[in-house]
Amino acid sequence: MGHPAILAPVGGTEQLTAAVRCGAEAVYLGLGDLNARRSAENFDADSLAAAAAYCRARDTALYVTVNTMLLDRERGLLDRTAEAIARAGADGVILQDFGAAELFAKRYPSIHRVASTQTAVHNLDGVRLLEDAGFQSFVLARELSLDEMAHILARTALPAEAFVHGAHCVCVSGMCALSSMLGGRSGNRGLCAQPCRLPWSCGGSGDHVLSMKDMSLLPHIRALADVGVDTLKIEGRMKRPEYVAAAVTACRAARDGASYDETILRAVFSRSGFTDAYLAGHPDGSMFGVRTKEDVTGAEGVFKDLAALYRKENPRVPLTVRFAMDGNGSRLTVSDGIRAVELSGPVPEPARTRPLDADAAARSLGKTGGTQYYVNKIETDMAGGLTLPASALNDLRRRALAALDAERSVPRPHARTDWAPAELPSHPARSTPSPLWARYADPGQAEGSGAERVILPAETLDPALVERFGDRLIAALPAVLFEPKAAEALEAHLTSLRDAGLSAVWTENLYGLPLGKRLGLAVYGGFGLNIANTRSLAVWEELGLAAAAVSFELPMGAIRALGGSLPQGIAVYGRLPLMRYRSCPIRAELGCARCGGTGSLTDRRGTAFPVECGQRRYSTLLNSVPLDISGRDDPADFRLLWFTRETPAECAAILARFRRNEPSDAPHTGGLYYRKLL
Repeated sequence: MGHPAILAPVGGTEQLTAAVRCGAEAVYLGLGDLNARRSAENFDADSLAAAAAYCRARDTALYVTVNTMLLDRERGLLDRTAEAIARAGADGVILQDFGAAELFAKRYPSIHRVASTQTAVHNLDGVRLLEDAGFQSFVLARELSLDEMAHILARTALPAEAFVHGAHCVCVSGMCALSSMLGGRSGNRGLCAQPCRLPWSCGGSGDHVLSMKDMSLLPHIRALADVGVDTLKIEGRMKRPEYVAAAVTACRAARDGASYDETILRAVFSRSGFTDAYLAGHPDGSMFGVRTKEDVTGAEGVFKDLAALYRKENPRVPLTVRFAMDGNGSRLTVSDGIRAVELSGPVPEPARTRPLDADAAARSLGKTGGTQYYVNKIETDMAGGLTLPASALNDLRRRALAALDAERSVPRPHARTDWAPAELPSHPARSTPSPLWARYADPGQAEGSGAERVILPAETLDPALVERFGDRLIAALPAVLFEPKAAEALEAHLTSLRDAGLSAVWTENLYGLPLGKRLGLAVYGGFGLNIANTRSLAVWEELGLAAAAVSFELPMGAIRALGGSLPQGIAVYGRLPLMRYRSCPIRAELGCARCGGTGSLTDRRGTAFPVECGQRRYSTLLNSVPLDISGRDDPADFRLLWFTRETPAECAAILARFRRNEPSDAPHTGGLYYRKLL
């Protein structure tokens, strides 16, 4: 078993102190607005530099989150953010956007690049794409079982992080648009309003069916290390410092095989207890829970004790101390194994009674309390018959440690190359209506479809359908694909479809690109890839994507401003997917038999949101009303109609109406296209 590092969340300076003093080997924090926790205290350029110096002096790695969906108008902000990170000498960055990853890889190649949990990497092909895109480590999806993690990690050399404690979102990370569509606060932009924690029910049952318990995998840390997890990540940049102290302390104990008090973790924060159901491979109703009065009761009582855990420095840096003394003077050298500081001390005096010996010198020079240092080895070379007062030795030691501290805290900025992104052409304005592509939930809806491209779930296809639709057909891959056996079966099925004439696939997740390319198929990217800026489009094109539907969270003005040569599409109709669930809340509350694949969830206002079933492997929460912008805008290379529960006749009528460019008179939404994206 390896010895994985503990990576702790830091929302502000006090959380930083708590994390480091309680023994985390690494911390992660946000800088400004380009991070997925914009509501945390976060850091600016100056406080980041101070935090980096503090961590350097204590042998703690520091990572900065730049893990939001970025807009073209934020390119200058990204440049300034990257420069501040490089100047501070941070060890790494945690990234979601592929355009941002390109900037760090080419301009600051010595900064370590971590793929955020927002990239939703949950199978081997997803990891392969990260390698192709230049990432140097990645965060495993929280929804994976231990066996699924083992399968991935046995087949990649890319270092992996796994969340081991903290909040669980019911939705697969990076695939949630609920907060943005309901309230304009995008989780992909770091402003999630957590509407899933509000009352939701299904079939008249339950009252908080989207609220999950926090995860706690501390009892499984040794098993995680055994399968190859390199870093144990704690969630909680919005939490108070006592939470950080409790979680880091418990994680260290569990990693080292010692006991820890789970009641303290529950007292500081929990939602009806904790869950490990994903890791254990049995996601079910036991995973769901809310924060109750019982969870809050007693919390204040433990905060004082937890604060005491980080009141003093944690001696974590070993030193070698060398002290020499003769008739000409005294010298003290302290070294951390890399840097050394040597200071001259006072001239010793002849001893009147007892000369200074090695033991007495060691007692004074070994007192490092109140600092991050401890003395691992002391060497002395002292002439006989001489002495120095203990006060002189103590002063010499204090000055030497302060000098070493200053030396260790010196900024180590990352070198900047002269790389600059190539100028990309503006996207040409359209003078004619763009083609209509239609995604159908099942082949029956597509009967007689006049769409230029027909997108159907891969699992519904057979060679006869491939022949019927010909080159118009695109096979839609599952939005999430966790099980290795399911991935193998999908690849075998796609191979048979390719042999029957299938030429293209549609993917909402990273894994689809290497899978499709391996089979010689054109790969079209869906809005689930969260592509939102021109540089990201260019990177995806370089990786092999044939076209992409950009994020439906983008305002229309931002879509019009996108450049580059990769064909771009937008969703123009449909009940858009707001969440992807591995642990279906309807299955947990009612069971699949009562749902029948046609269930829905109801919010606190009584609005019903349909849930689309994905072969019982995952489910998708759809918006309560369809997006419909017919008659309004056509700024892209293709327009995507996203059919879900419509009848074949309704599908045909809607497609015909879009051909005529007529607005809808049925209830619908313009989505986020005509709102300001925060």
